[in-house]
Amino acid sequence: MPRDRSLRDQLLVPPDTRVRLERVDPSDTHGHDKERAAVELAAGLERLSDLQDRLWAQAKDAVLVVLQGIDAAGKDGTIRHVMGAFNPQGCPVTSFKVPTPIELAHDYLWRVHMRTPAKGEIGIFNRSHYEDVLVVRVHDLVPKSVWSKRYDQINEFEQRLAESGTTIVKFFLWISPEEQRERFQARYDDPRKHWKFSMGDLEERKRWDDYQKAFEAVLSKTSTRWAPWYVIPADRKWFRNLAVADILADTIEDLKPRYPEPKEPLPEGLVIE
Repeated sequence: MPRDRSLRDQLLVPPDTRVRLERVDPSDTHGHDKERAAVELAAGLERLSDLQDRLWAQAKDAVLVVLQGIDAAGKDGTIRHVMGAFNPQGCPVTSFKVPTPIELAHDYLWRVHMRTPAKGEIGIFNRSHYEDVLVVRVHDLVPKSVWSKRYDQINEFEQRLAESGTTIVKFFLWISPEEQRERFQARYDDPRKHWKFSMGDLEERKRWDDYQKAFEAVLSKTSTRWAPWYVIPADRKWFRNLAVADILADTIEDLKPRYPEPKEPLPEGLVIE
């Protein structure tokens, strides 16, 4: 495919689009090749590091990055290889697991709102509030009459964040069933990765079609102009990293972060002894 448009344009889910994931090739690289991508990624990570430094210094805007994907899609790897460009001081990472009893005693967005980034921060959600229209739906944890209302609730929640100065960018990492199988097998075969393998993963794998439908609903109903989704073909890890880094850098660049002026005039020629 010719590279005549940015990855942000190519991978965006426009608002009010009906998404069909079977039409998206998870191994597509959109005209990029692996050798050149390594150079491009290095430049992209340097760009992200610079942008974060200015964003942190200015402390005017916040950025929320949402990572979603089926098991083994590469959320942890994306954080390691892309978000590693950021200074951890200004980049909190939250992994949302099974809700605690205290969290269950509140509405489902309560624990999420507490972990949204402060001004100057780039917050990373490894899984997110979308679990409440994914796992909850697939496993029938609440009635459809409950989870079906959450798409609008999530859109409204994200709109409030955006209106308060948080830029939201959401990545769905899309892999094939064959790639998932290979990654599960690699976890099982490598003793260093046994901790990442669970027999429960194989049970979840049987629900592939159900999860695909649930993800399609999420992408179709909650990609908005204030919180867009990007579908990242993620069978090839090198392209996944390049695409996320490129889109994220373009998004932060739009904020035009600048180093602030000093709080008081600085004398010329100061020599500190």
